[in-house]
This record gives sequence, structure tokens and C-alpha cells, in this order.
Amino acid sequence: MFKYECDSRKVEKGQTFIAIKGLTVDGHDFIDAAIKNGAATIVGEKDLNLSVPYIKVKDSSQYLKDILYKEYKDTISKLKLIGVTGTNGKTTSCYLTYQMLLSLGVDAAYIGTIGYYHKDEFIELNNTTPDVLTVYKLLVHAQESGCKTVVMEVSSQALSYDRLYGIDYSIIAFTNLTEDHLDYHKTMENYLNAKLMILDHLTKDAVIIANKDDKNYIKFKKDNHKFLTLGYNSDYSIIDFNTTPSETNLKFSFNNKVYNVVVPLTSKFNVYNYLTMLSIVNNYSFSIEDIINNTSKIHAPKGRCEAYKINGAFAVIDYAHTPDAVEKVITAYNELKKNKVITIIGCGGDRDPKKRPIMGDIATKLSDYVILTSDNPRTEDPQKIMDDIVKGVKTNNYEVILDRKEAIKKGVNMLKKDDILLVLGKGHEDYQIIGKTKYHLDDAEEVLKYKKNDY
Repeated sequence: MFKYECDSRKVEKGQTFIAIKGLTVDGHDFIDAAIKNGAATIVGEKDLNLSVPYIKVKDSSQYLKDILYKEYKDTISKLKLIGVTGTNGKTTSCYLTYQMLLSLGVDAAYIGTIGYYHKDEFIELNNTTPDVLTVYKLLVHAQESGCKTVVMEVSSQALSYDRLYGIDYSIIAFTNLTEDHLDYHKTMENYLNAKLMILDHLTKDAVIIANKDDKNYIKFKKDNHKFLTLGYNSDYSIIDFNTTPSETNLKFSFNNKVYNVVVPLTSKFNVYNYLTMLSIVNNYSFSIEDIINNTSKIHAPKGRCEAYKINGAFAVIDYAHTPDAVEKVITAYNELKKNKVITIIGCGGDRDPKKRPIMGDIATKLSDYVILTSDNPRTEDPQKIMDDIVKGVKTNNYEVILDRKEAIKKGVNMLKKDDILLVLGKGHEDYQIIGKTKYHLDDAEEVLKYKKNDY
């Protein structure tokens, strides 16, 4: 049993409950519930007389980070940690790295957007990079379960909120930086500076890998650390590639040697994801030849270019929810199409409204037809979100169907032979948030409901 807990509902007998004042909830309001559930000690910032031992501190959030570091740093330091940051590509790059390490005999775990994976264990997570207590819990649990290496997605919010306090990486990779999360960061400069905070979380001999085709790549270079690049005219250098709806033939070079590999993923952006994985695993200790020989064993994570042959056409489920990601996905499938590309897309509520008209413009400009729909409206009026999206639309090749299930039904029923239907925005998520309630909705499930025939 872990010694510390911040959620009174999860407290077990004998644990220390640390009351933290958050943005919307104050843990001090749940001290009585924590004691009722068995908390042996309480830590907080207020003057209180309790029935169990109480430790008053100046900053309970900092106390939590300090005590986690003190108690568990030795355990965590036994793990080799790999971190990937960037706007797009984190999940796929990390998941591919996790799979490749497993195929090469490394006992590895994954922590990120699609959850925690180790051996046969899966734990659902609420954030790309969880809160600091959950991070420590997962890393300690992984180490105690025999894990040697953990591959982690590292978000800008996690770095800003110091969720990685005391966590150091042996290898880090930067994928790209495009517009996202500006509701939180406000400016792209702030967003970049948050990403750069990962450089404060390196072991002394850490390796840094960056996508040279992103203009910010050089800012991730840090003195006294090995720095490698991927992309065109880089260390892991793309020479050529060609794609089909199911795979990519990639030719690249490293150290003046040329390699060819068939990657079971499609699109240009997955070339970058694959090379991110390959460069990480190569610097872990494995040869490029070994990685190439095991490439057929890897696959994309759920909701990342997840393709289904349906009604003589293809339906693709993808998590793309930023302007850059949406542009890249639609462009990639335009290059593969034999007929039309139909796109279903929306924008989340209570999130950055600036990207909504941009997304509407990109989707309608690049697609043959677009169905605009809801994507986690949360507490915003779905029609208000839609009005924001439509402001950016300059064409008439679209319609609005706010009900996402109905939108998907319409999209599938529109399919003709060799069309490609892109259902974008939710990917692996199996829910729709309306108000503050989560309702079950899985894009892939909805698509397959209307599957009629294969020919």
C-alpha cells in the first residue's frame, strides 16, 4: 500500500492524507471523510484540532512533492525513464517505443494519453501525464512489478504544474510544436517555454532527440548532453517514403548508412513517429538492424489512424484535434485516396476557442465533404461552438449535425467504393462529455454499426 493519498475517497487504513487546495476543490474540506476512511495522519495548511495526528505545513502541495521524492526516489532511480514531449505524435511515438522495447526483450511500461500499460495490466488515466502522486504511484508500482523501463508522454501542463518533481529521464524526444492549449498557455512562447522545462528533468548522461523539421528543435539542445536530430537532412535522415492505406515503405540513413524498412503505419507524420521510436530505441542500446527486424511486430495505438475497411471504402478513426494534426491527417489521406475524402470533425467545449475557425477552414478546404459535429461540448452550448467553427469556413461543402452518432451514421451511409471517411477528434476516447456528464460513445463502434459489406 502506498503511504500517501490526496483523494479522501481513496484513503485506506493507515495512510497519510495530504489536504491540498486545488483550483476548484479544497482537500481540507474532506479531512473528516479521510479520517472516516482510515487515515492515520493528516497533513494540511490550516490550524486544526483532529482526532488523529496532524502536521501543519506552509504548503501542502510542496510537502507532498518533497515527501514523495524523499521516500521513493531510490526506488524510481532503478528505472530507466524515457520521455516524449511535443504537440502531436507523443502517444504514437511512445506506444511504438514501448512495443519495440517489449519485442526486443525489455520489461517496459507505458504511461500516457491511452493509460498505463505493463505486462497484462491496464490502468485508465485522466491526463496525458498524471498528477505527481499518480506518477510516483505508477512508477513505484512498475518497478515493484519487475519493470526496467518506463516510456512516458510528457505534457506541457504537467511540466508547468511540476507534476514531474524529482523525475529525471535518460532519453527525451521532442516531436513538434503547433497551436494547442492556448486557453491555458495564452501564447505560443509560453507554450514552448513550458515544453522546454523538460530539460530540467534529465539524468547527467541523458540523450536528447529532436525533430529537425520543427523550427524550435535547436532550443532543445543542452550543453553537456548528446543531441541528435531526425527528419530531412538530419542524423536519422529521411531519404524517401511511399505510403498505402496500410503501410509505409521508408528509406532513411544514419551515420552514412542507408536503411529500408516497411512500417505497418501510414502517412508522413507516422514516418516521424516511427523515426522518433527508432532513434530512442537505438540510443537505448539496440542496433538499427534489430529494430528494423522487429518493425512488423508493432502497430499504432487505438484511435491513431485506426483504419477499417467498410462498405467498399475505408473509415479511419484518429485523435487529431489540433489544426496542425487535422491538416496532416487529411493531407495524408488525400495522397492515398482513389475517390473522395469525407471528414467528420468538431471542437471541444471549454477549450481554446481560437482554433475553432482554423479547424473549420482546414477541414473544408482539404476535404471533399465535411460533417461538422460535437466533440465533448462540456458546459458550452454545442451550437455556440459550431458557430465559432463555421466562422472560418469559406466553402459550401459541409453540413452540421450536432449529434455525433447521427453524424457518423450519415458519414458511413455516404460512402461509395474507395472513399475514405475520416472521423477525427476523439480517437481512443470512448465517451462524449455533455455538461459535466460522460456518456459512452466510441467512434469505432459507431462506424462498425453501419458496416454493410466488403467488396
